[in-house]
Amino acid sequence: MRWQDPTAGPGQAVGLLGGSFDPPHGGHAHLTREALKRLALDRVWWLVSPANPLKSAAPAPMPARLAACRRVIDHPRVAVTDIETRLGTRVSVETLRALRLRYPHLRFVWLMGADNLAGFHRWERWHEIMAMVPVAVLARPGQRMPALTARAARQYARYRLPASAAANLARAPTPAWVYLDMPMRRDSSTALRRAGDWRWGEHLS
Repeated sequence: MRWQDPTAGPGQAVGLLGGSFDPPHGGHAHLTREALKRLALDRVWWLVSPANPLKSAAPAPMPARLAACRRVIDHPRVAVTDIETRLGTRVSVETLRALRLRYPHLRFVWLMGADNLAGFHRWERWHEIMAMVPVAVLARPGQRMPALTARAARQYARYRLPASAAANLARAPTPAWVYLDMPMRRDSSTALRRAGDWRWGEHLS
């Protein structure tokens, strides 16, 4: 299958959900739908990464993960893309820089689960991410306190917007971030891999 670059109209707000999606699951889809609604986003792009620089093990092959993502999320305002592979970027900050150059007419919002905020300070040049785009952190089971007491949350506490302002996050000057509570699902890519409940062959188109 030939994957095309994702698209959006001039001035639209686009949420970026990056990850290895190894495998994708209902929790990713649930977070995406909540982000579309709560953040007043026009689009969400799933950035399926070639690999996670914080993990030593290689993920499943890209074609399998892309096809599985397409099965997990079927929404007219959500695009599943391998653009990170074609951009040749290695880490999220590089991807963001490249996307902003390629799509200067869009307003990007970086989306992450609360578990990612807890370890955000280990991401390469994470301060640059906070400076480039607003960040939305969405609740994950058991992660509220680890996230809100994490180094990144403490260092950027004064830039945190109230949840009531979430719909305006895409237009907020950076740095800006918001934490959103929401109904949660306990789906986990790690748990699915460990339990052996995922068979890639069943998810190939």
